[in-house]
Amino acid sequence: MTLYLIGIGLSTEKDITVKGLEIIKKCDKVYLENYTSLLQCSLSDLERFYGKKIILADRATSEQKDEEIVKEAKTADVAFLVIGDPFSATTHIELFKLAKEKKVPVEVIHNASVLTAVGITGLQLYKFGRATSIPFPEDHPQLETPYTVLKENQQIGLHTLFLLDLKPDQQKFMTVNQALEVLETIEARKKENIIQKNLLVIGCARLGSEDAVIKAGPLEEIKNHNFGKPPHCLIIPGKMHFMEEEVVRFYSESP
Repeated sequence: MTLYLIGIGLSTEKDITVKGLEIIKKCDKVYLENYTSLLQCSLSDLERFYGKKIILADRATSEQKDEEIVKEAKTADVAFLVIGDPFSATTHIELFKLAKEKKVPVEVIHNASVLTAVGITGLQLYKFGRATSIPFPEDHPQLETPYTVLKENQQIGLHTLFLLDLKPDQQKFMTVNQALEVLETIEARKKENIIQKNLLVIGCARLGSEDAVIKAGPLEEIKNHNFGKPPHCLIIPGKMHFMEEEVVRFYSESP
C-alpha cells in the first residue's frame, strides 16, 4: 500500500502524465489539494477523465488530515493530487515527510510547474533568484518580504518570480495589477527606489494553458493591462543576456 503524490499539471484534466493517470485509476482514495493554485477546468472534469471520485482538500482540511491520509495509505493506495508539481509548493513536503516517518511507502509523480513554465518568457531559469509570494495586503499590512527579496535578487542581477496570493474558497485571486500596486505601496513606505514607473516587469496569466497571456513592459503600462482570468504571476527581470532581451521584447510588442 502506497501514498502517491501526483502532480497534475497547470491547465486542464489532460495535463496529467500517463503514469500519473494509471496510478490514479488503481487508487482506492483520491484527494485533490485546492489552495496552492487554480486549474482551468472543474472538479467534475477531473473526475470524468480520471474515472474516480475526488475528495477536495482545502488548506485547513489538508493540514489537519495529513495524519489521516498517511494512516489510510498503510492499508490502501491513496493519491494526493497537486496542481503543478508535487513540490512546487513547499507545503506538501510535510505530507511526504510524515509518510517517511511513519514508514509508509510514498511515490512522487512529477509534472510541469510554474517554476519551469516561466521559461516561456525567454528568461533563463538558472538566472532566477529566490522566488517569493505577494499576499493580500489586508492580511499583511506591514508587508516587506517581496520588496526585500527583489532588492537582494537585483543586487546580484537575478530575475525575481512573484507567486500571487489566492483564496479559492472566497473566489479571490490576486492579479498582476494588484501585485504591482502592493509593491508600489511598499516603495512609498521604504523609499529605496527599487520600484519605479519605468521598471521593466513581465505579467503572466494561466501559464501552461492555451490562452496563456504574457505581457512585458514598464510597470506603469503593465499595471493597466487586462490579464484576464487567474492564476497570475509576476516577474521582474534582473540583468538580461541579449538573447533574453530579444525574446522579452517579443512580449512587449504583442497585444
